[in-house]
Amino acid sequence: MRKLLLVLFCTVLFGTSASAQKKFSVYAIGFYNVENLFDTTHDEGKNDHDFTPTGSYQWNEMKYNHKLHNMASVLAEMGTDVLPNVGCAVIGLAEVENDHVMSDLTSQPELSARGYKYVHIEGPDHRGIDCALIYNPKLFTVRDTKLVPYVYDLPKDSTRATRGFLTVSGTLAGEHVTIVVCHLPSRGAGSYYRELGGKQVKALKDSLLREDPKVKVLVMGDMNDDPTNKSIHECLSAKGEISEVGAGDMYNPWYNILVKEGTGTLQYQGKWNLFDQIIMTPNLLNKDGKKDFSELKYWKNQIFRRDYLFQESGKYKGNTKRTTAGGVWLDGYSDHLPVVTYFVKQQ
Repeated sequence: MRKLLLVLFCTVLFGTSASAQKKFSVYAIGFYNVENLFDTTHDEGKNDHDFTPTGSYQWNEMKYNHKLHNMASVLAEMGTDVLPNVGCAVIGLAEVENDHVMSDLTSQPELSARGYKYVHIEGPDHRGIDCALIYNPKLFTVRDTKLVPYVYDLPKDSTRATRGFLTVSGTLAGEHVTIVVCHLPSRGAGSYYRELGGKQVKALKDSLLREDPKVKVLVMGDMNDDPTNKSIHECLSAKGEISEVGAGDMYNPWYNILVKEGTGTLQYQGKWNLFDQIIMTPNLLNKDGKKDFSELKYWKNQIFRRDYLFQESGKYKGNTKRTTAGGVWLDGYSDHLPVVTYFVKQQ
């Protein structure tokens, strides 16, 4: 397993002396909203008619196969800036339709070459989109999976249903790590529903820590809110500075990327938002200037950018290159950019 991991030296990364060199393993964890990864057939009870050959997108086998290849190419490249030929140990996904598309996706040559497996649990969303997770079983071992429902609490919403919180418990770097993959309600639904989601995710995170105080929890997903919004900063209690993170809080390394660098993962009317986030519990942090990597700890994060993910010309030059825009098939990727976080552990 260690042969798969990039070996780093303290003298380069962590400032130790040459006489005290130590070896470290690095693990990449990613998230990507793949934007409408649908197959071409109708699923009973789901509003997926647009993604059929006779639907508005004229979604046929050729377009579906191109979409699979494009998504697999991105997923395989995520994390390779630091871990060439290895990539991510785990990647959470949003907007996948069903088990069939996950099987087709992980069968793509770019992913099957590394042996990626997947976790998917069919959810109740009326559009038919779910969260999922792919993982390299040489690096991450799955212990348990469950889909925790998003619960509406207003009487008027009693017949509504949306994506739940895909919760995958496993072993990474010899440690208990649980990943919660989210896709909070859309902007059109109103902030109340995302704030409700933030509270529910926090309750889920707290319950995981009660079951095992040593578990390291990563909450990731398309939050449909920025790190500065109430659902994330207050309801989930995800802080933007490590020094601010208390025992019951989480750390959000994307806060300052949006606030200080002014960039994000998707654009709306020329302005960047950063809806795609990977947020972590305090036991993944080195606080007070410490550089102790005897346990798995956070190192750094990045928005994954490649030129091919952007429009190269026209009115929307510089925007993310979508699969379809304005009714025109662009053979693109997604309206979101992927994100990656890196974690380090001393060997």
